[in-house]
Amino acid sequence: MYMEERGANEQQQRLPTANEAARHPAPAEFTGTCTGNLLQTALVMLAWLGVPHAIVVIVFASFIFLSFINAMMVIGLLFLLIFIPIDQNSKWGIRIARCICMQASGYFPMHLYVEDIGAFDPNRAYIFGYEPHSIWPVGMVMLCALTGFMPLPKIKGLCSSAVFNTTVMRHIWTWLGMSAATKQNFKSLLSSGHSCIIVPGGTQETFYMEHDCESNVYKWWKPSGKLYLKFSRAIKFTPTLFWGYMGSFIPFQHPIHVVVGRPIEVEKNTQPTAQELEALHSRFIEALQQLFEKHKMRLGYTHLNLKIL
Repeated sequence: MYMEERGANEQQQRLPTANEAARHPAPAEFTGTCTGNLLQTALVMLAWLGVPHAIVVIVFASFIFLSFINAMMVIGLLFLLIFIPIDQNSKWGIRIARCICMQASGYFPMHLYVEDIGAFDPNRAYIFGYEPHSIWPVGMVMLCALTGFMPLPKIKGLCSSAVFNTTVMRHIWTWLGMSAATKQNFKSLLSSGHSCIIVPGGTQETFYMEHDCESNVYKWWKPSGKLYLKFSRAIKFTPTLFWGYMGSFIPFQHPIHVVVGRPIEVEKNTQPTAQELEALHSRFIEALQQLFEKHKMRLGYTHLNLKIL
């Protein structure tokens, strides 16, 4: 199991200064590659994406095959696991998370293209605006610290707080370097020098997905209606039934491409005006559009169009 790197910079070389990076962009491309068998892949996908579905199966199976008392004991155990403290530095946990990163990035496979890797200073904190959310923002794995592609020592992904109220899933995703997407967490992580990966559109983007339009990684289905919408917003999560190979949670293998543009420099301002925020937002949207149009041709997706709602 290994990772390939293709680009202008080798990891052991000195990173260019900001001025050098401005004059000489240093693009880098990374491709995940793994040699895991089908059983390993199934276990990795179960640990990473299949926990909510596994919990539903366990609960239903308990009531069908066990006595009522035993079924309630199973549910009580699942509930208890929500409150077990998490050691985010657990050696076994980190090994599991690193295995997930390596296997998942090679399974699809995932490709990461950084337009100017020399523009990232390992002594600074950055905010990555990852789009779109999709069913699961699986491409975030390519930016994780455990994957090791980005030259940043401390990276955290911010995701729905519902993840950290889900049995077992809260442990796995914590070891993967994820944290609840709250204002307090966001500010605390940035102040401690962590770069943060966020999805600006959040989980509500899943309501606007068009089947067979954005991605064919999953063949998926989700209910519709106002009641379902209110329920999903209340729990900050979009329950989705999706299936891959042979009706399982294992997704189909389609390449996933993640592109990172150059950082947008921002002057520190603790009390920005609405106009300043709007101007910064416009810069982000413009940069996003340019990245999409530029790289969709390079990757052979000239027929795709970017919709910004």
